[in-house]
Amino acid sequence: MNDLAKSVKNVMTVFLVFFIALISYIAYFQLIKSPKINEMPGNTRVIAVKNEVLRGTIYDRDGNPLTTSERVNETSQKRDYLYDDLYVHALGYTSAVYGTTGLEEEYDSELTTYNAFGNNFRQFLDSIDVKGLIENIKNDKANTGSFNFSSNFKAFMDGINFDELTKEADKVGNGVVTTLDTTLQQVASEALGDNKGAVVALNPKTGEILAMVSKPTFNPNNLADEMNKANSGSADDTPLINRAINGLYPPGSVFKTVTLTSALENMPSVVDRTFEDDGKIKFQDGRTLSNFGNNVYGSIDLKQAYKVSSNVVFGTLAMELGNDALKATAEDYGFNSVITGPGVSITASRFPALDSSEVGNIAQSGIGQGSVLSTPMQMALVAATVANDGVMMQPKLVNSIVDKDQNVIKTIDSKELKQVMSSDIAETIQDYMTNLVNSNLSKWPAFKGTNAGGKTGTADYTLADGTEATPHSWFIAAAPMDDPQIAVAVIVENGGTGSGAAATVASKVVRQAVLGY
Repeated sequence: MNDLAKSVKNVMTVFLVFFIALISYIAYFQLIKSPKINEMPGNTRVIAVKNEVLRGTIYDRDGNPLTTSERVNETSQKRDYLYDDLYVHALGYTSAVYGTTGLEEEYDSELTTYNAFGNNFRQFLDSIDVKGLIENIKNDKANTGSFNFSSNFKAFMDGINFDELTKEADKVGNGVVTTLDTTLQQVASEALGDNKGAVVALNPKTGEILAMVSKPTFNPNNLADEMNKANSGSADDTPLINRAINGLYPPGSVFKTVTLTSALENMPSVVDRTFEDDGKIKFQDGRTLSNFGNNVYGSIDLKQAYKVSSNVVFGTLAMELGNDALKATAEDYGFNSVITGPGVSITASRFPALDSSEVGNIAQSGIGQGSVLSTPMQMALVAATVANDGVMMQPKLVNSIVDKDQNVIKTIDSKELKQVMSSDIAETIQDYMTNLVNSNLSKWPAFKGTNAGGKTGTADYTLADGTEATPHSWFIAAAPMDDPQIAVAVIVENGGTGSGAAATVASKVVRQAVLGY
């Protein structure tokens, strides 16, 4: 038995040497020689090289295809988006006429890269009959007392399909597996309905973008008509803009979560204070800052002020903090910076630098008005950071790169961006947000059973002619607060109060993510 084991070991060593030599040659040709041949000026195939590779598939987080490509002829191919307009702002589009945008653009190289060596080598390894080879060694040893190396090596070599190993047919680019959840994306889109605005949903622990909806939208399968409408001015309110990451809006009272963070960080014992809210702040220049609906809340603590969204209390806190401190907290959350992640680049939200004499503007900034502007994604990151015990994760839209057979080539790990606040402060804000939702479950029944926390926002703004517009409706949320799975930001343009349209949308998205219906 020892002799047999020794013979097997010796033979396998010889085969291993030949195997390494063979693979080394193939690797040398595929990785070194082949690219040089392709780059030769006389190689006319370079002209159509990009279209030789069928564009790879983009998948949702569960591996369901979101795109397909089919060859039209040797020099062109057709890209189809399987969900029409549902994912267009998340994925972008690619077109020979209109170019490439979004995720399609950022991962264009991967989607048009075919790893011939990797794919064929995997098939080659799968084809090697190692068990059969060992069985032949045992049989030869049992029958003749020795191993017939030449005949078995010839059989081994004859079994290798070199045409299959080196063929260049069926060139398909690598695939991109996104972080997107199709069911959640559909629920978010349906909940937003025909309203203009955006919905963003994140996993607070990983930064994965679970849903990204922007409306109005357009169908990437019919780009010619869509572009004609956009260029003629007949398109409905700039559907080409991804409002989720590029739309800048006054955040209104959802920004009070940032002001609350700054107060908890910079003002000892602020949670023990009692504030006198008589309905408005009067400034020396005669201007005033009033609560929404001219409400008067009287003597209230910080938690109650957050719940009722007192402009008086949070305007006062902003003045006491001063512009420098509040601006520093806003920037810790990502304001005034372009935030990027795999597959996504977010327009910088804006928080102003104000002189100490601009008391009214400082108060306005504390309630998310004045010159404060935010993207929906930025506010989703605020909610996610609070839910994740103060840790902000890098937002990401891509989880992995796969080959045409969905074998993973590269995994894209989650990344921590920063510790924005202490876990103790985050816990206090979580409590305030949960209190707000729990006290309004009769208004928002979809939140029942989700242990969600949230904040309303009613963002005032003026039209170009100076008249007051119908406010934007905002809501941010996270759930469950004891083990967060989702953070959401919703804006409904001209939707009125945050406790109405935006809260209803957010509650449906949260319910789907937490309870599955």
